[in-house]
Amino acid sequence: MWGQIRRAFSWILLVGAAIAVMAMGVGAIAVPPAVASIRQMEEAPGQFLLQSRHSLPDSQGHAWQAILFKRAYPDGSTRINLRLAGFPDMAEIVHPQPLTLVTQTGEIFTASDVFAEQAPAPNVGQYDLKPVLQQLPVGATTLSLVAKPDQSVQIAVPAEVIIEWQLVSSN
Repeated sequence: MWGQIRRAFSWILLVGAAIAVMAMGVGAIAVPPAVASIRQMEEAPGQFLLQSRHSLPDSQGHAWQAILFKRAYPDGSTRINLRLAGFPDMAEIVHPQPLTLVTQTGEIFTASDVFAEQAPAPNVGQYDLKPVLQQLPVGATTLSLVAKPDQSVQIAVPAEVIIEWQLVSSN
């Protein structure tokens, strides 16, 4: 009799432990940790820089560093630019060419090339997003830029990143 009770109790403990482990595992998978990537710094008295940094994949699976930054000057003026940098020798960005932003609903926006005259490196582009950023609907967006030789680079931007960029621009 005591053997049956001990065996039943062991099974109950085993099943309870298995359920607890599965519940903890599901919770860890279902709720990814939040990572804030917005940075703010004072560059000079009254001049601030806010940045949002992300690594975003292109359609070929290559990672691009996407840095949206807002520079606020003492006179109240601001600039909002997006800098895209691929690994060296991965792509050579054609300048001056606008950046095309295509939303998941098919809306198309363009941002002018800030590095129209000279880029710091062939794999770096920078674009003026101030005129279009607040107009973008919240949702996944694809960035398209022209690279040499006659190729187009497509970079996927998740909705969460668009929201973060709009938050940076509104601060």
